[in-house]
Amino acid sequence: MTDIASRGYSNPDVLVSTDWVAEHLDDANVRIVESNEDQLLYPAGHIAGAVQVDWATDLNDQLRRDYLQREGFEELMSRNGITRDSTVVFYGDRNNWWATYAYWVFQLFGHSNSKVMDGGRQKWEQEGRDLVREVPSYEKTSYVAPDRSDAPIRAFREDVLGHLAEGGQLVDVRSPQEYSGERLHMPDFPNEGALRGGHIPTARNIPWARAANPEDGTFKTATELKDIYLNEQGLTPDDDTIAYCRIGERSSHTWFVLTHLLGFKNVRNYDGSWTEWGNLVNVPIEK
Repeated sequence: MTDIASRGYSNPDVLVSTDWVAEHLDDANVRIVESNEDQLLYPAGHIAGAVQVDWATDLNDQLRRDYLQREGFEELMSRNGITRDSTVVFYGDRNNWWATYAYWVFQLFGHSNSKVMDGGRQKWEQEGRDLVREVPSYEKTSYVAPDRSDAPIRAFREDVLGHLAEGGQLVDVRSPQEYSGERLHMPDFPNEGALRGGHIPTARNIPWARAANPEDGTFKTATELKDIYLNEQGLTPDDDTIAYCRIGERSSHTWFVLTHLLGFKNVRNYDGSWTEWGNLVNVPIEK
């Protein structure tokens, strides 16, 4: 894969290479965060100094289906030794699937000094780089966060209904079988509650993983991504876009690609996604 700066991304600074991470392992201003689909990976071995952020227990409210509030985010950042000035670098398994989800949640609280390690765990391991089992301990900080700001990058069901009425762009990043209604959930994963199959009308089906190179987990070049999202699927970067999947995790990856790598002007992630839409009364569904 070519150097990140030469791939033509709209915001190449949002990605860092494995070399960059290796060179900054002892940088006190950098905090590396591992976030995985497989929660057993971190204790089995992780990048030295990396902390674990569990999407279920660390990022989500434990009583209601929502993300943590400002106080919870402040506590998460403080206990991991993160300050407002810290550069937070995310990485994880499965083409950085959950890493981009954690990145997206951090943006709800305005921690814009955030990056993703291109290729994630897959590339780090393929290069034979060291993994350790020692869990780091950092001095607690006094992190002060703003109130969570959903509107710029998060869509709720009412937003999707309004978006539909206005003819806005929708991207369904699930598998073709979920999109068609053949399946209610991803292959090899349990059903998460949707009673109906299909997709939101007018949504284009662009499976999230198409944006990554399967051989090493890195992101495809801007030219390759434009061929998929613009030339093949007809998306327009200047038009408002909403992406969705089943609970907003795969669509956060597509949100990252469209927003930072292709420079789409206004992309929101509908994290209610199909587990909500597939259960709603009197909303339109197509198969």
